[in-house]
Amino acid sequence: MRNIRIKTLGIVLGGVLLGGCAIQSLSPGNPADQAHRDTVADSQQIDPAGTTVRKPGRGWSKPHLSIAEAAAPVHRDLWDRIRAGFSFPALDNQYVQHYERWYQSRSEYLHRVVERARRYLFYIVEEVETRNMPMEIALLPGIESAFKPNAYSRAHAAGLWQFIPSTGRHYGLKQNWWYDGRRDVVRATQAALDYLQKLHKEFNGDWFLALAAYNAGENRVHRAIAYNRKRGRDTSYPNLRLKAETRRYVPKLIALKNIILDPARYGLRLDPIVNKKYFAEVDTKSQVDLSVVSELAGIPNSELRNLNPAFRRWATDPDGPHRLLVPVANYPHVQGKIAALTPDRRMRWLRHRIKRGDTLSTIARRYGVTVSAIKTSNKIRGSSLREGRYLLVPVSHRRYASARETKRRITKKRSTGGRTMVYRVRSGDTLWAIAQRHDVVVRQLARWNAIHVNDVLRLGQKILIYQN
Repeated sequence: MRNIRIKTLGIVLGGVLLGGCAIQSLSPGNPADQAHRDTVADSQQIDPAGTTVRKPGRGWSKPHLSIAEAAAPVHRDLWDRIRAGFSFPALDNQYVQHYERWYQSRSEYLHRVVERARRYLFYIVEEVETRNMPMEIALLPGIESAFKPNAYSRAHAAGLWQFIPSTGRHYGLKQNWWYDGRRDVVRATQAALDYLQKLHKEFNGDWFLALAAYNAGENRVHRAIAYNRKRGRDTSYPNLRLKAETRRYVPKLIALKNIILDPARYGLRLDPIVNKKYFAEVDTKSQVDLSVVSELAGIPNSELRNLNPAFRRWATDPDGPHRLLVPVANYPHVQGKIAALTPDRRMRWLRHRIKRGDTLSTIARRYGVTVSAIKTSNKIRGSSLREGRYLLVPVSHRRYASARETKRRITKKRSTGGRTMVYRVRSGDTLWAIAQRHDVVVRQLARWNAIHVNDVLRLGQKILIYQN
């Protein structure tokens, strides 16, 4: 039976280092001393976001702890809690052994994965445990996306759980110019666990087949089962005719589980992970610019972006969701500051005076927004504009500053003899493909054009490139 646990407040994740036979740690100071300091700190602090009780798949609420929870034993750290929830059947084949060696020889890669996971892992563990699912599922984003919140594949899968657009929409993940729910840490986790539970039921309680279907699709796995059954063969996961990626998918997860279960066996020591909540959810009530929140609350832009990767334009969607994830320590300050923001201070707007020849599309391209964003912000129904009047254009301070800096650099480049060119986006183009074709770096290309590396390109969009 799984241990009942106290739901505590935040999470700090240590590094991980593999290599040779030596057992090493990348955390500063003595890990045991740090664990002791964390324990003392925990006993002296009250959660500013409130003690939480989980509602399956439906956000975080704040009633008091139950008597049973208050009397329950506390896990030493999050790793201990994860290990206690492992329940997959044994699987030992050449693929599992291959990935055990693969992880073991890539200590820096594992370190990066764990560092990224620090923000999300406690929440995922809570959700998995609440649903009474095997704790191996909590490690799945490590396989799918290496815990990169903005991960984007050639198959157009996005986010920690790598939803393709159609599956994301089917599970209620909104996707538009402002917001991509597939990258929403909370909502995508809930959708992924809903999907996995559905697959688990569909494949008669076989988690290996459910995971294979999550990777390859239900129909493909059903066809492979039917093929074996027709020939009187074993229909279990290791014996199915599946593509190489799917045959290796579950073994890769099992290999990661084995390393976490017994790190010393692989010459590894995992630093303690405090079994506490890392982020809290703030209700913004209406649209707000993330750069405004960053300045008000003193949260680094990079941290706010990592916790809220679903907001693609450095502002929340005007039509919602109206919520942000912030570090627990910042929650009380942010909640009060956002509540006090007047409507005119929530977004950074540009005022554009309409000139002869202006159209909604030319104005939208100039400021790096969509026509619909301008129409929504100005309550325009048609497409006609009147010369001399003004439009309000919602442009994040970060994006606008980047656009101005781009213009300054291009002007300087031209004056010093640098060659510039304008490329028009064609069908099938991605920023990565354009960068490769013109021998430039993707991040440079994004900066030059004041866009994000994961932005979706529009057919006919102009991309500025300059080369030495």
